[in-house]
Amino acid sequence: ISCEIWKLNYLLAVKAALIQLHVRHNCILAEAAKEPVSTLQKGLETIAPLVRSVEETPEPIPTTVQGTIPSWINGNLLRNGPGKFEFGNTHYNHWFDGMAMLHRFRIESGQVTYMSRFLQSDAYKKNRDRDRIVMSEFGTLAMPDPCKNFFQRFLSRFEMIEPTDNASVSFVKYKGDYYVSTETNFMHRVNPESLETVEKVDWSKFIAVNGTTAHPHYDPDGTSFNMGNSYGSKGALYNIIRVPPEKTDGKDTLQGAKILCSIVPANKSHPSYYHSFAMSENYVVFIEQPIKMDLLKIVTCKLRGKALSEGIYWDPKQDTVFHLVDKHTGKVSSVKYHTKAISTFHQINAFEEDGFLMLDMCCADDGQAINNYLIQNLRKSGDALDKVYNTLSRPYPRRFVLPLQVTNETPTGQNLNTRSSTIARRSALCQQVFCQHEDLHGDDLHQYGGLEFPQINYARVNARPYRYFYGCGFRHLVGDSLLKMDLKDKTLKVWYQKGFYPSEPVFVPSPGAEEEDDGVILSVVLTPSQDKATFLLVLDARTFEELGRASVPVNMAYGFHGTFSASA
Repeated sequence: ISCEIWKLNYLLAVKAALIQLHVRHNCILAEAAKEPVSTLQKGLETIAPLVRSVEETPEPIPTTVQGTIPSWINGNLLRNGPGKFEFGNTHYNHWFDGMAMLHRFRIESGQVTYMSRFLQSDAYKKNRDRDRIVMSEFGTLAMPDPCKNFFQRFLSRFEMIEPTDNASVSFVKYKGDYYVSTETNFMHRVNPESLETVEKVDWSKFIAVNGTTAHPHYDPDGTSFNMGNSYGSKGALYNIIRVPPEKTDGKDTLQGAKILCSIVPANKSHPSYYHSFAMSENYVVFIEQPIKMDLLKIVTCKLRGKALSEGIYWDPKQDTVFHLVDKHTGKVSSVKYHTKAISTFHQINAFEEDGFLMLDMCCADDGQAINNYLIQNLRKSGDALDKVYNTLSRPYPRRFVLPLQVTNETPTGQNLNTRSSTIARRSALCQQVFCQHEDLHGDDLHQYGGLEFPQINYARVNARPYRYFYGCGFRHLVGDSLLKMDLKDKTLKVWYQKGFYPSEPVFVPSPGAEEEDDGVILSVVLTPSQDKATFLLVLDARTFEELGRASVPVNMAYGFHGTFSASA
């Protein structure tokens, strides 16, 4: 009898495994049939001037306005990104390494002024004072002090790399204050009017994390959510962080921050790299992607004479896994949603509807882009530049529909999504659902190189059903067009002018707006072929027609992220 029971259990296990393989096989075949056809580029314009060091403009200067800047726009467009790529005869290797430069476009009564300052981080001040790179960054390992003797330089190889406070990624907001952030444990509180560096803030003084993303999410009441890793003797953990909306006193920064929950990586010594996460009304969604961090290589990078970036790699054999966390209880869903290997840097939106969670994000089918954005690549020209671009996988907007009510009784092998053109099939293992995406675009997006730097009318539709999103088209290594996607019929509106390179679009709603797209799009446009020909572009968000531009007589480097701070 025991032998028969063993045989029965064995056959059931084999059957479950075959069903699981069948589900995965069908999902992979369906995905392969939808692979976008990339458009190869030839004769790309050199963008080397966009990754050159520039001078700061610490006092506001006027701009020249062409067209009309709506008089109701009243506030500051704040931008962040690298602005200095060398000190003395030492230079940075990766685009992410440049010293943070903060920009402010003050818009009032149809006029615009501009100013910029270098973030006064410890990294910037140490490098400046010694006129060489002394703080290591993501893609650049600082060399030992040449003034030390040989033995001292040798011993310095065994020291841990000090995390940088070069917060060059984004402007973020906690408890009403503005900070600039990167992906280490350090942020800087800044004055959004003067761009002066006010205070260095260390996340690890408040909660047990070794870094956080530069893309927090916000509830309507001002509660902030973020994610950060922690590293201990037992390996890495992914942590969901909640920061209360109110200050307890005038000196309050991150007091009251708590770790809502921790998620164990599939491989504790090779956790996933992530740049951001998604959030719906009731869930935080963490995307565990196959961009992996080899912790041993990272810990020993100084000993081996290699940059931190050398420890990050793409593993296409691994699934991408979506983890759902209840924002209110911190409970991690036992159901894991799998899809094929994809990479993502930015999510568009996430919302719940009819028992499903819609997860919209910009995805690529390859995760090696992060290691291709070397400064030497960005400064190439001719065939060499074309080759770099044509080896990159394009990012496209996609939707994954995650069924929220999955139990032991949920059928295996059949599509659980009956309301859209996506697929989610439960495997024989109750805890696994394999998902196939829906493209959030038509074929015309291919000619614009895909879409990244996605933005929405955040205050109105974040974590809610929505119709429009905006982004940059990428027919180059940086954005070369502005796009508006209408999800109702997946149609595009495009702003494009040859030789102009717009930054991430920022949506600003008009006063008393009734429609989701009632407002303007702000974008900083750079022109590498012309000297000091930068301008702030203002588009009607509804029609995507240009309303006006404010020309700034300075050169700028191409930056990353920003925000609009409305004046009272």
